[in-house]
Amino acid sequence: MCPAWKQEACRNESHVGWDNHMTVTHFILRGIPNTDGLQTILFFTFLAFYLCTLLGNLLILSAVLADPRLHTPMYFFLCNLAVVDLGIPSVSIPKFLAALSGQSRVISLGGCIAQAFFFHFLGSTECLLCTVMAYDRYVAICHPLRYLLIMNWRVCTLLAAGTWICSSFHATILASLTFTLPYCGSNVVDYYFCDIFPVSKLACGDTYVLETVSFTNIGVVPMTCFFLILVSYIRIIYCILKMNSGEGRRKAASTCASHLAVVTMYFGPCALVYTQPQLSKVLVTPLDVFGNVVTPMLNPVIYTLRNKEVKEGLRKLRGGLMMAH
Repeated sequence: MCPAWKQEACRNESHVGWDNHMTVTHFILRGIPNTDGLQTILFFTFLAFYLCTLLGNLLILSAVLADPRLHTPMYFFLCNLAVVDLGIPSVSIPKFLAALSGQSRVISLGGCIAQAFFFHFLGSTECLLCTVMAYDRYVAICHPLRYLLIMNWRVCTLLAAGTWICSSFHATILASLTFTLPYCGSNVVDYYFCDIFPVSKLACGDTYVLETVSFTNIGVVPMTCFFLILVSYIRIIYCILKMNSGEGRRKAASTCASHLAVVTMYFGPCALVYTQPQLSKVLVTPLDVFGNVVTPMLNPVIYTLRNKEVKEGLRKLRGGLMMAH
């Protein structure tokens, strides 16, 4: 007998079969583990977070583009971050909301590959962008007279393009290794979107290469980025302490506060999982949801609350819209 909640999965599994010569053509997304009966609450919660994320990041992009005073390297990288924060929840939330509203939980093989690729593509881009933004703050505070010379538009464009290109290679490798594995059994993914780890659990082949490459890409690279950010901020703190002006110290610290908050929200959950292995199984899903849903919404709020220039840009944008009407 097939439980009521799993009837769709059972029907679709029957088309896949257990013949080793057959391949999976679609997957069924089971949803967030241990949330049966909470569909309505999850639907409205995720919808609210998603709409706030779209609104906040679109406002940041509009404010920066509309105000020439914000056409600086710092805000150029902030716009890149806003694009990433628009993309990360858009990878998984629309399909998850559709499933919560009673629509099909089935996702095609191509859709599953796209989710896995873009999730790791955008996640890696955010990690690299945080590193680039830390370097930008280091140059601005420790070498203020040479800032515009060092961080010219050519350098900024190359740094931004480098984060996107490197991340595309990262995501292509992981997605390729995941979906070239043989899938000949169940096609029910025990998660709310197609991440490589829940999907690879369904493989009936050896996942050693995928696990090794995943450890390198998802473990070593972010740790390297975190180390570079840490070195940048050690240098920044040293430079701030050497400043004679109290006002200069406050201004320098203020420009770093927003970026530090974003870095903490990105790397903090990872550190919690890896430093508390006994809690990792309990924490991994809530922290993953936090990073995919809550963090992209909070980033524009952090930059707006802590930054007078962004606030002024938003006021100018609102004034322009009111005059247009």
